[in-house]
Amino acid sequence: MLVGVVGKPSVGKSTFFKAATLADAEIANYPFTTIKSNSGVGFVKIDCADKYFNKQCHPRTGYCLDHQRFVPVQMLDVAGLVPGAHEGKGMGNQFLDDLRQADVLIHVIDVAGATNEKGEVIQPGSYDPADDIKFLEVELDLWYLGILEKGWEKFARTIVQEKQHVHIALAKQLSGLKVTEPLVEEAIDTLKLDKEKPQYWKKEELAKLATLLRQKTKPMIIAANKIDLSPGPENLLRLQQQFPDYIIVGCSADSELALREAARAGLIEYIPGENNFNLLQEKKLNPRQKQALEFIRTTMLQKFGSTGVQQVLDTAVFTLLGYLAIFPGGVSKLEDSEGHCLPDCFLLPPKSTALDFAYKLHTDLGKNFICAKDVKTKKTVGKEYLLKHRDVIEIVSGK
Repeated sequence: MLVGVVGKPSVGKSTFFKAATLADAEIANYPFTTIKSNSGVGFVKIDCADKYFNKQCHPRTGYCLDHQRFVPVQMLDVAGLVPGAHEGKGMGNQFLDDLRQADVLIHVIDVAGATNEKGEVIQPGSYDPADDIKFLEVELDLWYLGILEKGWEKFARTIVQEKQHVHIALAKQLSGLKVTEPLVEEAIDTLKLDKEKPQYWKKEELAKLATLLRQKTKPMIIAANKIDLSPGPENLLRLQQQFPDYIIVGCSADSELALREAARAGLIEYIPGENNFNLLQEKKLNPRQKQALEFIRTTMLQKFGSTGVQQVLDTAVFTLLGYLAIFPGGVSKLEDSEGHCLPDCFLLPPKSTALDFAYKLHTDLGKNFICAKDVKTKKTVGKEYLLKHRDVIEIVSGK
């Protein structure tokens, strides 16, 4: 799974990425700070299964704080997007190429309206962030349409002459965008396009098909950054009403980055996504640092409940994509051969089965699958058992 972080320059996109990953992303208030995409590992947060068993887990990857498990996900911070990106303007060509393999997009906007359409810093409140949501939709849709339209007449004639299934041919053409045969077939049925005569599909119909496929393959959550600046909160409420089809979450990437770096330095105890933190080494903090941390506590954590960064990432993976966190374990023992309790946690797509999980663990476990056991209930389940979020599953296989 790949989470793409997108947005125009200077809205805090790279700050959001660095806050989520603590990777060394370049941050500055000028357009195109990000010239090449930054790749890093972020972490989604779930209630750890160890609490159910009154145990303490020992993660092999990720980490666990106070029975809150943080599971790694790959993230990509791409070059800033400007209007006309689908035509190659700005860093458009690189931006769109980087996004091909993304499963979900986090669109970071400046909800305070303190950057214009080019990403230039202006007076807060003098730009409408709704325009950023609209223009990104347009750019992505035109990108998909451009790929779809390229050589369309010849492509459509070939399908008819060779009596191919149009949804199979289209899925192959768009496979680089993670478009699948069932997705194309569903979209064609939804739009009531004539499967037998694709050569007669109108440009408007192709545009609708491109939009539908983009929405299915690149679901998007809006990270309304700079919520701590006026008129951020007022703009957030307006945007949530104006764009009811989007999940829009207020956040402050600057605040989250400051808290995570303070925690990494051992100055505070902080669990990402929580509404408070504890000072650990108050004597090592100078007055300015202490004042800054208290400012974040009162203006962000107490006022909004969190910085919003963790909520955005969790919502992208678990709500938009519907992924499931599944723990391998045993009915008789939760520890591995080295004595580590529940060391692994895997993220699987929705509607994954026990057999899918077996293959995820090891090909041989899938090939020789006998049954699975729900460790929490101790019930035996078959290969078609639909996994539930935070299940702990033991796979029983032959040799």
